[in-house]
Amino acid sequence: MKKHKTWDGDGVLAVTGGYARLQNIDGRDMGRCMYNEPLLPGSTLSIGGKDVEIDAAITKADFLSGRHFLNNGGKSSIADSHSSPPPHPTLSNISKNNSTSILGKRKDSGLSSAIPAKSFYASTPKSDAVKSQFKNPLLATTIMPQNKSGAPTPRHVPSALGAIVMQRPNPKYVAKGKQVVDVVVDPFLGRHLRDHQKEGVKFLYECVMGYRSFNGQGAILADEMGLGKTLQTIALLWTLLKQNPEHPHEGSVIKKALIVCPVTLISNWKAEFNKWLGNERIGVFVADGSKNIRLTDFTHGKSYSVMIIGYEKLRTVQEELKKGGGIDIVVADEGHRLKTAANKSAQAIKNLNTERRVILSGTPIQNDLSEFFTMVDFVNPGLLNGYNTFKKCFEAPILKSRQPGATESDMEKGTAREEELAELTKLFILRRNASILAKYLKPKTEYVLFCKPTQAQAEVYQHVLASPVFGRVLGSSEASLQLITMLKKVCNAPNLLVKKSDTDTPSNSNIAQLLDSIPPEILKRNPVVASSKFRVLNRMLLRLSKATTEKIVLVSNYTSTLDLLMSHLSSLNLPFLRLDGSTPQAKRQDLVNTFNKTPASKYFAFLLSAKSGGAGINLIGASRLVLFDVDWNPATDLQAMARIHRDGQKRPVKIYRFLMSGGMDEKIYQRQITKMGLADSVMDGKKNEASFSADELRDLFRLDVNAQCQTHELLGCDCEGVGREEPVVSSSEIPEPNKEISASEDDEEDGEDDDDEFPINPACSLVPATKANVEAQQKIALEVTKGKRSKKGKKMQALMEYRHIDTSMFHVKSADSIATEANDVKQSLDDDVLLSVLEDERCKVCYVFAKKG
Repeated sequence: MKKHKTWDGDGVLAVTGGYARLQNIDGRDMGRCMYNEPLLPGSTLSIGGKDVEIDAAITKADFLSGRHFLNNGGKSSIADSHSSPPPHPTLSNISKNNSTSILGKRKDSGLSSAIPAKSFYASTPKSDAVKSQFKNPLLATTIMPQNKSGAPTPRHVPSALGAIVMQRPNPKYVAKGKQVVDVVVDPFLGRHLRDHQKEGVKFLYECVMGYRSFNGQGAILADEMGLGKTLQTIALLWTLLKQNPEHPHEGSVIKKALIVCPVTLISNWKAEFNKWLGNERIGVFVADGSKNIRLTDFTHGKSYSVMIIGYEKLRTVQEELKKGGGIDIVVADEGHRLKTAANKSAQAIKNLNTERRVILSGTPIQNDLSEFFTMVDFVNPGLLNGYNTFKKCFEAPILKSRQPGATESDMEKGTAREEELAELTKLFILRRNASILAKYLKPKTEYVLFCKPTQAQAEVYQHVLASPVFGRVLGSSEASLQLITMLKKVCNAPNLLVKKSDTDTPSNSNIAQLLDSIPPEILKRNPVVASSKFRVLNRMLLRLSKATTEKIVLVSNYTSTLDLLMSHLSSLNLPFLRLDGSTPQAKRQDLVNTFNKTPASKYFAFLLSAKSGGAGINLIGASRLVLFDVDWNPATDLQAMARIHRDGQKRPVKIYRFLMSGGMDEKIYQRQITKMGLADSVMDGKKNEASFSADELRDLFRLDVNAQCQTHELLGCDCEGVGREEPVVSSSEIPEPNKEISASEDDEEDGEDDDDEFPINPACSLVPATKANVEAQQKIALEVTKGKRSKKGKKMQALMEYRHIDTSMFHVKSADSIATEANDVKQSLDDDVLLSVLEDERCKVCYVFAKKG
């Protein structure tokens, strides 16, 4: 582009419908004009006061993908991902220093002549005993003897059976005078790695060494929970700490590694290093908040190669970590915590000036694409340009294409941008799901239990919603959040709203008035009577403890709910352990170990706080888990549910998610599906269109006591609740409704919050009775229903992987056909504990979603 004959940068000119629209390289619109003449390289025109000269044409596919807005010189990431281009150095000073090695170490050429190292030492002793090379008694079986001729010798045998050999650097990027030597994962570790873990170690190594075709040295290991991200990381660090692909070299690739994690996982990381490498092979420095630690032991000493530290502690010691030789690589476990640009822990890591950064996260996309951008920009700064460019060129088109009523053009563009983003980021993001462990892990079944609210729960709910204070609460965002929490507690047990003391009063006066309006006698009822979830749990615990030797984990987001669960277990004389935010860090791993090693007669249940202990810990001593309530963030629930389905589990796993049907629980669960749909699209390449319109979310505070299962109705499934396995189809295969009807529905969904919210059924139009065509009107009504179900089927495809079971079939005594179906469902469920709950009408489970995986 030219303005006043001054070069102003590159841009993109899109010509369509007789108009030429100009965008700069950041995706910002610069202007448009009418233009019907053919545009060829060399053609010129003026737009928005700027002189534009056509340089070259790009395809429509290239434009839709958005790749020209990225810092890759317009190079197609799709092409790159299918080839093996020569690795290239990625450090900022590579172009300024021709002698830079593949490790980014700059040679100091300031001295005209070097002083021989031998001049600093005494003459070589004559004793053969002293001349002989030191033999390491621990690693002698895995380390190759060094070649006396000085030729490069790998540390481990690359030709050995099962050897894991890393990719070699391109010789043209190796510093002058250096030779390439094979880097081989230590067989001591390598023999424990499964195939997907070997692939993961190689992937991470290529990323942090700058061998892959993107500009950066960072990576995100986004494997689902239970795939061994910790072991893969240990293998990577051990390889980098002990080997170097260049010979001769001045040491290993890295000297110091930093692992940052939630404080709850510090002990787990330490235990894993000890498990796989032992204390004698590697020094691990744990900064666990103890007053006796000296950071200089790590930064300046040689005894420790790895430091493990919590996110909060890191912020206070970042300056000290810069001293000494610095940090060569940072691993951020549960790295989705670094999801905002203003995150203090992320800033602390960036201040360490370490280019090699690895994020470990089983849930890299939790809420939106802006968080995903922040994580990508953290590991590979600038790769996606700035956030404003990313938002215009990727986030906005992708989200727009997923909205109800999106145009065909919006959907085409959004799909192209989504595919391009997935292709680009898979160069440094590796994600595998738990299905690859099917041959290693015990089978897992997930159940979603929709519990009909009890009379007490319905009364409390209605008291809140009918209160004149309710309208005022919705006018305040702070009060609205408190109200949501309040209704979530009602879903668990009305008893949770009882004041523990006179000082236990909500900060918001309107919320306090709402609580005071509820009759106290309702709140004080026994949870087993007043809560449908406690009814279900009570029956399940009794059956499980008496008929099996299995153990169970009970998870909640609230300590107050854990208190009620603890009281209930005590009343049943069932022994338990508990881990929540108040549990001292030093005792947490001991609690986990004790539970895993003892029988059910000693500790039958483990009470777990989803926020404090839901990530990273291993509770394979239990084979059943109950998620008692839900969190807005699906990652919190997924992390918690993954605690028992892991390596080492010896029994089939059953996971139960409790929801109060028609209430806040179910609404939050529905919203979770939209967030998981976003993660699936970008990370796994699944083409779900999971999203909810504003109209569908307006009933957030409504309690629907009449619907058998609101989620199943919203899904529009034709299975009739008899547990049939429906084929899961992509959104493109779902038939579109009649065009005329679809247009009117789009008008409905695009409307404002007014009286048009509830459209008039076409079958109810007023016409003279003598002229009424009942069959035609019924046909129109059926088409409208199919149209709505078709659109909603697109939005909730993830739930089509479940079998949907209407439990009323278990209570029908007369109809033979229904009895037969009920027997078939019972056999397919293969869970006697759950069946005992479903057959008990007092338990009030109205619907079950079941999925084996």
